[in-house]
Amino acid sequence: MCTARIPNRSTYSATLNDEWIDARATFYGDIHGAGTMQGACGYGDLFQQGYGLETAALSTALFNNGEACGACFEIMCVNDPQWCIPGAGTIKITGTNFCPPNYTKTHDIWCNPPQKHFDLAMPMFLKIAQYKAGVIPVKFRRVLCAKQGGVKFEITGNPNWINVLVFNVGGVGDVTDVKIKGSGNWIQMVRDWGQKWKTGSNLTGQSLSFQVTTSDGKMLQFDNVADPSWQFGKTYDGGKNF
Repeated sequence: MCTARIPNRSTYSATLNDEWIDARATFYGDIHGAGTMQGACGYGDLFQQGYGLETAALSTALFNNGEACGACFEIMCVNDPQWCIPGAGTIKITGTNFCPPNYTKTHDIWCNPPQKHFDLAMPMFLKIAQYKAGVIPVKFRRVLCAKQGGVKFEITGNPNWINVLVFNVGGVGDVTDVKIKGSGNWIQMVRDWGQKWKTGSNLTGQSLSFQVTTSDGKMLQFDNVADPSWQFGKTYDGGKNF
């Protein structure tokens, strides 16, 4: 199961373009998505959070130390007529987990750097390939993420520190910077892991606003997302999206 949190830094930088890049794909979990929830991006119940089964764990070369969490990819099975489903077309997935490398193996090392690899949720794999294939050659490209509703902020922690999971992000999907503001000035948050961002500031009893920047440099400001009575363990909708 792909749950490791501290992969090596990637040398791959994905951008939105029409170039199709060679990679491989496998699957994990079961047909209902068991085993794909939680994981190294910080997301929880992917059904409740709007990602469903259209997800994948990314290899080290794609995961980029968690910075690619939330990025969306279009994938198609290629060059394998035995296992690719004819006319299947493409699937679109969001990166929600990390597929860790295994340096003890000498073959089938799909998630080891520098290989680009997607460990798909089983139902997504079965849309483009036969179950028995196990591993398939694919081509992929970065695409815009189509999400329903606003960017969401799940707040956890305690009065001494705040941890915010930023999810359901549209546009390019991957968040590179977050700032938070209570009744005072904007406070720079630090990436904890995946798309969880933290600060040591005590902002209890204050209305919370956020500034979120994605990897394409776009920034949205979400004013008064949570009123002064906000609570730890709750999720708040920003009301708009990229």
